[in-house]
Amino acid sequence: MLRRLHPDQPGSFAFTPDNQAWARAQITKYPEGRQASAIIPLLWRAQEQEGWLTRAAIEHVAKMLDMAYIRALEVATFYFMFQLQPVGSVAHIQICGTTSCMICGAEDLVSVCKEKIAKRPHMLSPDGKFSWEEVECLGACANAPMAQIGKDYYEDLTAESFAKLLDAMAAGEVPVPGPQNGRFASEPLGGVTTLKDYTGEAQNGSVALASRLGDTLKRIDGSEVPLITPWQGVPDPKPVPSAVVKAKEAKPADDMPVDETGVSKQEAPEKSNAKPDAVAKGAEEIGIKPELLTEARGTADDLKLIKGVGPKLEALLHRLGVFHYWQIASWGTDEVAWVDEHLEGFKGRVSRDDWVSQAKILAAGGETGFSSRQ
Repeated sequence: MLRRLHPDQPGSFAFTPDNQAWARAQITKYPEGRQASAIIPLLWRAQEQEGWLTRAAIEHVAKMLDMAYIRALEVATFYFMFQLQPVGSVAHIQICGTTSCMICGAEDLVSVCKEKIAKRPHMLSPDGKFSWEEVECLGACANAPMAQIGKDYYEDLTAESFAKLLDAMAAGEVPVPGPQNGRFASEPLGGVTTLKDYTGEAQNGSVALASRLGDTLKRIDGSEVPLITPWQGVPDPKPVPSAVVKAKEAKPADDMPVDETGVSKQEAPEKSNAKPDAVAKGAEEIGIKPELLTEARGTADDLKLIKGVGPKLEALLHRLGVFHYWQIASWGTDEVAWVDEHLEGFKGRVSRDDWVSQAKILAAGGETGFSSRQ
C-alpha cells in the first residue's frame, strides 16, 4: 500500500516542554552514535502529541537524532501505526477486520463507521471528532468483533453497542473499555469453569486500570509518567542531572529546534580542568552540579535572549560549561542553587530572573516577552 504525506501540512512542530524532556531521556537509552535507534518512540510521541504525524514532526525528530530526513520518512511510511493524515479530535477508531472478527460481524461495525463517521477510511467526520480505518488482527480473537479506540480495546461488539459507544464519546463520555456484553475477560460465553475467584471482581485487571486512569481517549502530553528514565532509576520528569547519574549516563543529544546545525553526536561525560576556581570551591556544599559541557554542541544558543543575561554573564556561563537553553531548562531547585552560588559577581541571578522558565520557552522554539524585543 502506497503511503504518502497528507497534502495539507502545518508549517512547524515543537514538542511540549514535558515531551521534549521525555524525548531527550529516550535518547540516553542508546550508546554514543546510536541515537537513531530512538526514532520509533520519538515519532510515536510526536503523533501522540498532535494526533497524527506531520512532515514537520518527522523532520524535527530527524534533526534531533542527526538523521537524514528521508531516513525518518522511511520509518514513518513503513509502519502503519503512524497516521500520516489528520485524525478525529476525540478518537480514531481501528476496526479489526481479520478472520475471527470478520466472521463475527466486523463488517457491521464498518457499516456503522461509514454511517456515523465518514464514507471512507481516514476521512474526518463532519464535526472533526472521529475518523476510522480497518486494520489487521489486533489479537483479541476470543472477543470478536472488536475495535481499538485510543489506547484500549472495546470487545464483544455489536452494531448497536458500537453505535452507542460512538454517541457516548461524541457527548464527551469515556465508556468503560473491555467486553461490552457482560463478560469478565475472555471466558466462554457459557460462563467460567476455572479461576472463579478472580472473575468475582467487577472488572478484569486491564479494564480496571484503564477505568482508574480515565485516559482511554486521552493523548500523551508528557506529564502523566513521572518516571521518564526508569532505566536510570531517577523519578524526575526533567532531564536527569549528570551529578545524579554520573558516568553511567550517555548525555542527551542537543535536540533544540533553535540550533541550526541540529544534533551531531552524543558525548560521553568528560572531566575538564578548564573550569574557573569558583566551580571547585564549595561545589558539593550548595545544591547539585548540573550538566555542564566542555564546548557547545553545534552552535551555542544566544543566552543573552534570557532576561538578566548580558555579554559578561554569558561569557561566565560559557566558562562554567553552559551553552544551550536546554541545559538551563533542565535545572531543578538544587541545580539552580548550585549555579546561583557559582556566578562570580552575579550570585542569585538565576532565581531572581527565573531563567529556567524563560529557557524552557526558548528551547521549545518560542519567544518570551524579553526575547521578542531583542
